[in-house]
Order: sequence, then structure tokens, then C-alpha cells
Amino acid sequence: MTGPATTPVRRHRWPAALTRERPRPDLVRGHPRAWWLAVATVCFGAFMGQLDASIVTLTYGSLRTGFAASLAAVEWVSLAYLLALVALLVPVGRLSDTYGRKLFYLYGFVVFTVASAACGLAFSLAVLIVFRVVQAAGAAMMQANSVALVATSAPRAKLRVALGVQAAAQALGLALGPTVGGALVETLGWRWVFGINVPIGVLALVAGHYLLPRTRSRTPAAGFDWPGLALLTTATTGLLLALSAASGLHVPLWSAGALLAVAAAAGWCFVRRQRRAAHPLVDLTLLRVRPVPQGLLGALCGYLVLFGPLVLVPLVLTLRGASTLTAGLVLTALPAGFALAATCEDKVLPRALPERARCLAGALGCAGALAAMLAAPLTAAWTAPLLALLGLGLGLFTPANNALVMGAMPAGAAGTGGSLVNMARGLGTALGVALVALALYLGGAHGDRLAVLTLLGAALLAAGTTLRRPGRRAARTRT
Repeated sequence: MTGPATTPVRRHRWPAALTRERPRPDLVRGHPRAWWLAVATVCFGAFMGQLDASIVTLTYGSLRTGFAASLAAVEWVSLAYLLALVALLVPVGRLSDTYGRKLFYLYGFVVFTVASAACGLAFSLAVLIVFRVVQAAGAAMMQANSVALVATSAPRAKLRVALGVQAAAQALGLALGPTVGGALVETLGWRWVFGINVPIGVLALVAGHYLLPRTRSRTPAAGFDWPGLALLTTATTGLLLALSAASGLHVPLWSAGALLAVAAAAGWCFVRRQRRAAHPLVDLTLLRVRPVPQGLLGALCGYLVLFGPLVLVPLVLTLRGASTLTAGLVLTALPAGFALAATCEDKVLPRALPERARCLAGALGCAGALAAMLAAPLTAAWTAPLLALLGLGLGLFTPANNALVMGAMPAGAAGTGGSLVNMARGLGTALGVALVALALYLGGAHGDRLAVLTLLGAALLAAGTTLRRPGRRAARTRT
């Protein structure tokens, strides 16, 4: 007698599908322009990240009114995002090298898009800030992998062109952010500043699934300095919270001193930890290489000067009767000047001009524009051309400063150098937001002048970092 037929057990394979990179269709993989399609997909993420960075500051006025909050509280819509992004870039990059860059990049789009929708639906300022942290996690998953995906997709002979296209997408997002943000706030409301990310994110997710290549080479998992990351996050968060407490945040005044003490203690412990850790987050020996600490300080000052006006200009112009759209259009002059100088400087300046001279010229140009802004009335007619000049100076300073830092790195430390530059940029951006808010609060009726004076000081400090100082040079190995 034949026994009962056995039905084969069907195993659910969806968990494996969610953790495995899918190959591109044969039609895409075999196309001669497949690498261009991959680069174009990465440009979606580059565009979204910079658009979001420059668009959110246009919502500050509406958020203060809608949630009856102070500027010191509203600024954490940006600061929470920036702090989370700085903290997550390095660990996410290492995890992506181990488990797959395409996988993390696509999940970054999912997290960023869902969090953007949640931000647009937030019913309180605290909830909005929480979802901004989640949004930053998605942005870190994209930003940590964008350059690597371009580098592994493009032919070696086309790599510079591909990276230039990605940089152009970033510049476009940064330049369009103020205009798009002003138009959305003025017509549809601040919630659509976050909602605009949703259709772009869905389109980019579908494109990435079919057009991005799988990760061909992976790095074995290595140790990571999680205690060091916790100490660094505590130090930076404590410092920015202290600045916010001094800017009118509704907390006891003594808490600012306590937070500064916590930040200083965490920073001291972080340095000691990095000297002893087997896999330090920051290799402190690199900071003894002459141009590196100066260049990192320059990167911090440059991004402080770049993002400080993104907070200052919309608040000042709207308080003086200008519409949010007008403020956004005026603010567009800054990233537009930055993009123009960064992409066209080789066509204007001699190619033999040293990087240090370019840094000095750019920093002094920034200082000149801010000095003129200090003397001129902060009206739309005066501010727009001065912001364009400021952007031109930053566009000249920033690429040359980055080249000095990366050129001073010892052989084999390029990845670490890139992480240090990204951390300096993120901290500079956060300080630009926090210090401008502090100046506006402390300066009262003259807060705008105090804010510009603060930015002028940062520009002069950036110029100071270009001066030569005796120190130890990097040891390079010949290949």
C-alpha cells in the first residue's frame, strides 16, 4: 500500500532576499552605457542630500510660529540631523564594505524616504526632531557609499568625469534648496519641504534596484571603536546643547556650564581612548602631519561660513517683511557662487598656482565679502551679490583645502583622511547653525551684525590655517 503523499515544505526565502544584493538585468549590465546609468542613480542621492541640507533652514520661521517654539529649540531640527550624520558615517561605511554597498545604499533610500514622510506628518517639534535623526541614518547609508559606487561603476579613464557629474548634482541640490524651500513654504507649507523627498526617493529606489551594480569585493569585518564613537558623540552633542542653552532654550541657565563640562570631559576621554584603542576611530598620529590639523580646522571653518548664512539670511529678511520665497531666491546666490567657483576655477586661475595660494585667496575673499556685509544693510538688494562673492571664495577655498589634507596623508590612509574631512565638515555645519542662533539671541536688535561678525572671525581663522608652520611631514612610500 502506498503511503500518503508528502507535500514538500516551502521555505520562506524573503529574509534572504532582503539581505542579498540583486544583480542588474542582463540588458542593463551588457549595455555600453551601463556605468552612466549607475552614476546617474547615485546622483539622485547626492541631489537629495544637499537639497535637504539647504532647504530645511527655510522652515525655521514657520516652525517657530506653528509650534510656538524658540529659535534655540527649532535649530535642533538641523542639529539633530547633523550630529546623527557625523556619528554614523564612519560605522556605516565600514559595515557597507563588509555586507554590500548597493544593499546599504538602497536601504538608505528606504529609511530616508519613510522618515521624510514622517517628518512631514509630525504633530510636535520633538517628534519632528526624532524623525530627523532617523532621516540622518538613511542619509548616512547613502553618503557613505556614493563615492564608492561611482568609483566601482565607472571605467578608470572616466572616473574623474563621473565624480565631476556627482559633484555637479550635489551643487545643483545645494543651489536649488533655498529657492525650492522658499516656494514650498510660501505656497504649500513647511510640511511639503519634507514631503518633496518622497517621490524622488521612490524613483531613486526603483532606479537603484535595476541600475546599480553589486558589490564585487568586500572587506572582512574588523574591530570598531564603539566607545570612542560614544565619547565623540557625547562631546559634540554636549557642546551644541550648551550653545543652545545659552541661546534661549527653556532649560536652567546653569545647565549650559554643566553641559560644557560634560563635553570637555568626554573630549578628554576621547583623546585618551584614541591613543590606546586597538582600532581607533581617529588615528591621532595623523594630526602630527603638518598640513592635516590646519586643513581640518580650515574645513570646519569653511563649512561654518557656508551654512551659517543659510540660517541667518532667511530669518533676517523675513523679519524685515520679505517673503520666504524672496529670502530663498537671495540665499541661492551663495551655493550658486560656490558651485561656479568649484567647477570653473581651473579655467580662470593658472593651473600651476599652488593649492595653499588658492586657499588663502578664497579665505580672504570670504573675509572681504563678510566685511562688506557687516558694513552694508542686510537687505535683499545688498545681500544677494555679497552672498555670491562669499560663495565664490568658499568654492575656491574648499577644494584646495581638501587637496592639501588628502595630499598630506601617508600612503594607505586615504580612507581615514576622507573620514576626518567629512567629520570636520559636519561639525562645521552644526557650529554654523548653533553659533548664528546664539549670536541672534545674545545680540538682540544687533544680533544680525554679531552673527556676521562671528562668520567673519571664522573666515579669518580659515585664512590663518593656510599659513605655513614647522612640523612633521607625512612619510610616503614609493610604489
